[in-house]
Amino acid sequence: MSDGPEWFAPKRYGYGSGKPISWQGWVLTLGFVALAIGLSVRFAHRPLQLFAVLAPFIVAFTVTCARTTRGGWRWRWGGED
Repeated sequence: MSDGPEWFAPKRYGYGSGKPISWQGWVLTLGFVALAIGLSVRFAHRPLQLFAVLAPFIVAFTVTCARTTRGGWRWRWGGED
């Protein structure tokens, strides 16, 4: 178990985060989606620039999700844990 904040539930099957379980997780997720949509509209005809601008935000979002998932990221087979 982690001593840090728990913003996301773990996935039941597989590796990674599930749904947000706190308001901080929801704000982070909705903010990331809004940012991605805004940048996609702004760079609609320039996909390489879109990737270059969006990639650091994707990495930051992924790392934050991994650090704030209850129980951390690991492979799960659907059991209670």
